Amino acid sequence: MARVVPNSEKNIKLKIDPELLKGKRNLTGEEIAVLKSNGNHSSDSLWKNIFVSEKEGCFNAELLKDNDFSGFVILGDITDSNLSYHELSLPVGISRSILRDVVTGDNCAIHNVKYLVNYRIGNRVILFNIQEMSCTNHSKFGEGLLKDGEKEDVRIWIGVGNENGNRSILPFTDLIPADAFLWSRFREDKKLMQRFVELTEYGKSKERNTFGIVEDDAVVKNSITIKDVKIGSYAYIKGALKLKNITILSSADEPSQIGEGVEMVNGIMGYGCHVFYQAAAVRFVMGRNCQLKYGARLLNSVLGDNSTVSCCELLNNLIFPFHEQHHNSSFLIASTIMGQSNIASAATIGSNHNSRSPDCEMIAGRGFWPGLCSDFKFDSRFASFVLASKGTYRNELNITYPFSLIAPAVEDNAIHVVPAYWFLYNMFAIVRNKYKFKARDRRFKIVQHIETNPLAPDSVQEILSSINRLIELTGRYLKMPESECKKYTKSMPSEDFLNEYRQKISECQPDDIYIVAKDFLHKAHDANFLLADDRCQKKYGALIYKPSQAYREYRRVLKYFAAECLMNYVLGKNRESLTLEDISEIKNIPLFTEWLNVGGQVMPCGKVQELFYKVKQGEINTWKEVHEFYDQCESSYVDYKARYALYVIEWLYSKSIEYFTKTDFDKFLTDVAFVSVNMLESSIQVREKDFTDYFRSITYRNEAEKEAVLGTIDEDGFLKKLHNATDEFETNLQKLFKNLRP
Repeated sequence: MARVVPNSEKNIKLKIDPELLKGKRNLTGEEIAVLKSNGNHSSDSLWKNIFVSEKEGCFNAELLKDNDFSGFVILGDITDSNLSYHELSLPVGISRSILRDVVTGDNCAIHNVKYLVNYRIGNRVILFNIQEMSCTNHSKFGEGLLKDGEKEDVRIWIGVGNENGNRSILPFTDLIPADAFLWSRFREDKKLMQRFVELTEYGKSKERNTFGIVEDDAVVKNSITIKDVKIGSYAYIKGALKLKNITILSSADEPSQIGEGVEMVNGIMGYGCHVFYQAAAVRFVMGRNCQLKYGARLLNSVLGDNSTVSCCELLNNLIFPFHEQHHNSSFLIASTIMGQSNIASAATIGSNHNSRSPDCEMIAGRGFWPGLCSDFKFDSRFASFVLASKGTYRNELNITYPFSLIAPAVEDNAIHVVPAYWFLYNMFAIVRNKYKFKARDRRFKIVQHIETNPLAPDSVQEILSSINRLIELTGRYLKMPESECKKYTKSMPSEDFLNEYRQKISECQPDDIYIVAKDFLHKAHDANFLLADDRCQKKYGALIYKPSQAYREYRRVLKYFAAECLMNYVLGKNRESLTLEDISEIKNIPLFTEWLNVGGQVMPCGKVQELFYKVKQGEINTWKEVHEFYDQCESSYVDYKARYALYVIEWLYSKSIEYFTKTDFDKFLTDVAFVSVNMLESSIQVREKDFTDYFRSITYRNEAEKEAVLGTIDEDGFLKKLHNATDEFETNLQKLFKNLRP
């Protein structure tokens, strides 16, 4: 029941920060009379609780009408002028509103705000038609902090990655996916976990003296409940249903917007975000330039920069940048999705509680793309750029082959996997990914570094591992009994070819099986056979299709990756060709062979461990310093990749690059050029289908209508850009090893 507080006829003694009263004065008797005549009331009979600008002519009492003032009210300039935003235009002033403990900036328009309590309002702010806008003295604005006297159980945690809460992280204003990833994945390090809490609390006041904030040029209109909210400059809020305990980051360069029917509770909304049309977010952090709309639900989740979520549900997720998820029937539960992903309609990806506790989870590398109506069981893990065909996957999956296509079995229980599928049949998608994400990055300020090239150290290390796995499985295939080997064999260059290697395998020592199997894959270009991989799916394993073709493509793209990294290294020195001195210099760079996708930024595992050491030793004490460490890693990324590229080349050829022959260099350049040309030609062929395929034309009355709707292939801006990029790459490629070739 509400407590009845009688009005006092005595003057109210106010405790006000003296800084707030600089340049302010009390009302004159004439101004008080005007205010009274305009229907205003004050809880102080002498009106000593109201302070206005002391600048001459900068306070017009006529512009305050039908208001109730209590506590202290400190007003900035109020002059006879208007504020406009889109079609909304309102006079500067305050009308039909209740204000208590409020400070406003200059020339604000505050009208029909039924309850405005404990807020600091910036300059040129519009507040219009708001039921409640208040702030408690213990608000944290969505951050996982505690105030004096509060118990631990009131702290806000976000349960990313797992429904049982044991990967939970604390939200804070500067949090980026990299922070969330490191915090959620290395749970066994108890000291590190405690230090992350300390970093979050560092420099944050525990005093119960919080007030709400609306920064300059923000607009809030037609909203119901706004409680414990910090609103950034140039933010636009219209028709919000409930905003509680959140921070809305916004600026002139990256304005954020909230639209009709939105509910957001306990979280951080990033710069440049848009949340519209009955969307809901609870216990969340949204990165920069994200969209949440059409009834989407973001719960206990972190959503990375440049992501769009419509209609669906995300629960207990850590989502890296460039995530696309649309359509009403799709959802994600208890997942870590590492960015550049696209979740198709009706993809039911979530915990099925196949144990007695809600502890199942999924982790998917960059470029994860499940097809329509895909249904996954947990626990599951996917390498980078896995394309999942439509269907129900009845068992836990462990897909270690990057750039692969997977499909559920029809005639058997083994899952079907085509490694290197994207390179064999869909190179256009790889090329497009390389360019489209950079074009879609509209962040004004970059804090989270994002690797957008599909061929980067994180995916390359998976390719290296997959090559080894294919060789290992090929050794098993060659050692099978003849009858079983025939079942896995579709066709061979010749029957003698297969028998020759089966004979070699049977006679060699165990340590030599790898060498024989590798040689078989080198020479079996046209062979069509299957491999059985028992690690890909629980219980039934997987059948690996086209292993020899995948082996060849994997090796080619490794060479392309290495050439591109070395090219970027030497171009960064304003030269075109590598020298022996460059090779020596590169080999003095620390070699990192294990890499992590840390929130979108690809970092050496060794540098991550260095970061952990510095955090635990107290050398790093703030998240700002953590982010500076990320920046340092990014500044050395080209160097680290160049060193890794040399390692990859020498791994492929089993010798140092200093000992390469002319034949070695020629073969290397031929394979790299093949990949480069294949990227261009595949892209052209795919786009040509949109213009030449008969069935793409059947909906048009004639060619003129078709051209008016689709345009022509000659007008395709992406292909023009790709042509130029390919020509430039091939020119630089021919010069890259000019000084090294014998």
